[in-house]
Order: sequence, then structure tokens, then C-alpha cells
Amino acid sequence: MIFQSPKGKRCLHALLKHGKLFIDNTPPRDYSTFLSRRLDVAEHWMDITDIPDEGRSFTLDDQEIWLEGWKNFAMDIRPLVPLTGTFTVTLQDDGVLMRGALRGKVLTHCDRCAEEMPLDIDQPFDIFETPPLRGEEVLEPSLLRRVGRRLELDSGSMLWEEFVLALPVKPLCREDCTGLCPECGANLNAGLCACPVEPADPRLAALRGIKIAKKD
Repeated sequence: MIFQSPKGKRCLHALLKHGKLFIDNTPPRDYSTFLSRRLDVAEHWMDITDIPDEGRSFTLDDQEIWLEGWKNFAMDIRPLVPLTGTFTVTLQDDGVLMRGALRGKVLTHCDRCAEEMPLDIDQPFDIFETPPLRGEEVLEPSLLRRVGRRLELDSGSMLWEEFVLALPVKPLCREDCTGLCPECGANLNAGLCACPVEPADPRLAALRGIKIAKKD
């Protein structure tokens, strides 16, 4: 199964959280096809073979990773403050630890009123991955690969996954956004529209004023 690896499970989390991010809003029948296409967009391999025992810090601020991904997946997002990933890579006896954060700000659209809104991205991450053995045929997507004697990390795919996980399922310009009028499409945040208000169903009159206590 493609989602059994740590990377596959993180991607499955992203797929389940953001089903609406599929191209043309149509989920593919084979999730592995979508996953591999998504990873191809953001690949940015870096050599981590000779990292010292205390680890090494990296910064990735290549904006093409995001611009290409947003374009290929028809995501209506624009940069506001450049997205930058800062992370430390530490080699351990049984794997590689990547710890850091992705930060920046983008412009997207409110899920209720469709107005453009800024969205802060502040996504810390702590990822552990086991590298493939030398000569091992890798069938599942992985953040690590061996090229000859080199061990490489796909930092682009790692940060792309964190970006997708950082996106809210329903971004809102504000918590009390009133959205659009279902009749005329007017933005109700700017005031009431001229559409007539339908009278309330009299059968629900008995429910008026009922307050439901919040559970602690």
C-alpha cells in the first residue's frame, strides 16, 4: 500500500483534509497517481550524506516550488510574504530527523463570501524517516533516496506537504463572516441586500429561545 510509509500517511492526511484540491475537483481513482504527480511538482533534492553528528540547518526559499504547485493544481493562491522553510537535519542510527517550520503569508479566498483574504502560514514540523537500504528498490514515495554513495533529502516535497497540511479546510476572512446572499449573491458583510426575507416556519416557533449548554 502506498500510504503505509510515513510520507504516504502524511500525504493521505493531506488528501483527506483537502479533497477539494484535486484538479477539476475530481478525485482520481488511483490515489497513488495523484500522489506521485503532486510530489513531482515540488521535488528539490539535496545531499545530506556528510552532515555532522549535531545536525545541519537549512533554509529553502525557492518560490518556484509554490508557484508551480499552485498552477499545476489550480489552487487559487497568490504569495504575499515569501514562504520560507527553515529546518535542521540530523542523522540518527535508524533514520533521519527533520525538524523545523514553514512560514510566510499567502492570499486566498474566504470560503463563505469569496473575498480575497490574507492567510498566515506558520507550520512547525517534526519528521522522522528511515532511508532505503543500499541497492533496495523503493516502491513507495519517500523523502529520502540513495544515489550512488549519496543520501539525498527531497526538501521540496517535504515543505509542500507541510504547506498543504497548514491550509485550513474552510478559510474564513473572519469568524463571523455572513457570506453571500443565496438569492442575489451580494456580500452580506457589507450590509443586507434587497432580497425579501422569507417568514420563519411557524412549526419551529417552539424552538425559539432554546439555549444549549456547552460541554466542558
